[in-house]
Amino acid sequence: MGTSGKERPGPHSKEKTMATTEAAPSAIASKGEMALGRVTLSILRIMLGFVFFWAFIDKAFGLGFSTCRDGETGAINYMCEGGAWFNGGKPTYGFLAYASGDLTGEAAGVNGSGAFFAGWAEANIGGFRYLDWLFMLGLLAIGTALILGIGTKVAAWACVLMSVFMYIAAADLVTNPILDHHVFYAVTGVAVAYAELEKQSIGLGTLWRKLPIVQKWTWLV
Repeated sequence: MGTSGKERPGPHSKEKTMATTEAAPSAIASKGEMALGRVTLSILRIMLGFVFFWAFIDKAFGLGFSTCRDGETGAINYMCEGGAWFNGGKPTYGFLAYASGDLTGEAAGVNGSGAFFAGWAEANIGGFRYLDWLFMLGLLAIGTALILGIGTKVAAWACVLMSVFMYIAAADLVTNPILDHHVFYAVTGVAVAYAELEKQSIGLGTLWRKLPIVQKWTWLV
């Protein structure tokens, strides 16, 4: 049999081509560098989660950061009456009243966008302040999910929704005419949650995703 000068593709040529293609990224980043990137993403997720979780803890128990601190002396009265949520406090009242202009006479936000929330500070059904419950449970749920690395898709979009409302209510544009920290919370939450879909370095996500209900309804990831 005659042979040509060209090598015939063997049965393993496709595998070799795929292996070469898959190995290409190693020229750009080592395994250690890629692992560092994944770990940093997880740390970023946990840090963002702690922002929301701490806000819940502080407002619920009056730890003196945004509640229960004397404005003149700086003294902290933990679990103060009417300040801590668990002691009769109204965690959304001050924020919404300020945003809508009920306290200052001028709506906050971008070009007075906080006026959208006029009347929300006193919203209740038979005395039940449902906005307080939605806000506080939202902080707790988002924070817990992001810290643990479970339900991060839902947590990320809930983070976007809450951040957008806060941006409309009282965007802090002192140092930048467009962006404030609420925008970064929203974008970071979605970016990290979806970047970690393939692999999560720190968290309970790997175990969570093995649950039958999560495999059936992937939006719970």
